[in-house]
Amino acid sequence: MSRFADRRDAGRRLAEELGDRRAVDPVVLGLPRGGVPVADEVARALDAPLDVLVVRKLGLPSQPEVAMGAIGEEGAEVVNDDVVGLGRVTRSDFAAVERRERAELEARVRRFRRDRPPLPLAGRTVIVVDDGVATGATARVACRVARARGAARVILAVPVGAPDALATIPEADEIVAVSAPASFMAVGMHYLDFRQTEDAEVTAILDAAHGHGA
Repeated sequence: MSRFADRRDAGRRLAEELGDRRAVDPVVLGLPRGGVPVADEVARALDAPLDVLVVRKLGLPSQPEVAMGAIGEEGAEVVNDDVVGLGRVTRSDFAAVERRERAELEARVRRFRRDRPPLPLAGRTVIVVDDGVATGATARVACRVARARGAARVILAVPVGAPDALATIPEADEIVAVSAPASFMAVGMHYLDFRQTEDAEVTAILDAAHGHGA
């Protein structure tokens, strides 16, 4: 199995897969935290503006790593009904998870954007970037947010994704993936270095992209 060295390597390889999209004057949106260093490489390669698009996975109460849905800015939400059913999640349990994650989402928006308004997307081609897609819930929410902000075309771009998940993201006009292996098990298995991206790295990348960093 071919693996990426780290998220930066994945971003450079993803940029190659995207080809020359400069002609469409795209905006690149990274999903924090792990998608931001990937998106940074894509934005650099395309000489495109970079912004963050904050989303949060709604994990099963019994298995937080398993997504029963996701939420995003603009009140966007996607629910994986099959996971909710299999996990026997009650309405009150789901609501409790959503309240907690909504509070964290709003805190991250303030932390990552500081006092900057989101980049305008009206009429633009938007490239939504994450470090990988497992269930597709966060990717779908992110694409919905981009569309709600007026994006004319939404491209989802990831280094690696589960084939079945990538096939069920109708919110994207186009999906670009470096790898979609039939044997997909987890995003992290496709990286040699998949250590957690810290908040400080995300804010440093965004500050630099907006001319406030070194």
